[in-house]
Amino acid sequence: MTSFLHRYELDTSAPTVAQAARDAAVRALAPAVLWWAVVVGLGLLITGPLDGLPAERAVSEWFAEHRVDWLDSATSVMSNIGATLFIITACVVAIATLWWRTRQWWFALVPGLAVALQALVFLTSSLVVGRERPEVEKLDDSPPTTAYPSGHTGASTAFYLTMAFLAQRIRRAWLRRLVTVLVLLVPLGVGTARLYRGMHSLTDVLVGAANGVVCALLAWNYLRRDTSGAVRSAG
Repeated sequence: MTSFLHRYELDTSAPTVAQAARDAAVRALAPAVLWWAVVVGLGLLITGPLDGLPAERAVSEWFAEHRVDWLDSATSVMSNIGATLFIITACVVAIATLWWRTRQWWFALVPGLAVALQALVFLTSSLVVGRERPEVEKLDDSPPTTAYPSGHTGASTAFYLTMAFLAQRIRRAWLRRLVTVLVLLVPLGVGTARLYRGMHSLTDVLVGAANGVVCALLAWNYLRRDTSGAVRSAG
């Protein structure tokens, strides 16, 4: 696990653009296509043989019945943290900051790759599955995409999980743990907010979160790095 989290510190050698592009295609994009098939398969199972999982309606209705003004406001903020404009802006800032601090363009691209892979899987699977949103009052305008999987949850999970990986570079143990916990709480809050606001069913959010996790892992691992030194040290 240590070699995975610190792979860009253990091997700082610069790849060529062609090497990075090849690794991204083979180690990130190709597995993402296989993951897309899984996401679509689950979606078609939910909307087909499982008849939309009627039991999930009770979850959506429970959130709708327990709405209060202060939660309406709080979940609006949390929902917007997972919105496209916010994530893209945060991603650009993260890429620029990483590039400036490390001078490693191949490493700085990781947050952008995580979010881009997530978006690619989300947008295309959403078109294929075409699941309707819950039949409750919605507190947000419905975007043109369908409900499955949750794009807000997926984008925030992909981005903030990548931030959690980056937080492992913090040397002070208490601060490292604090930042890690805080950034991991964000996608949980976003997913809950999307349920509360009637924009998604439970499985939309769960698969969206899984999409973010998978894409963050693929992005972090996209470039071949030599971490054998860490393995030898551990041995």
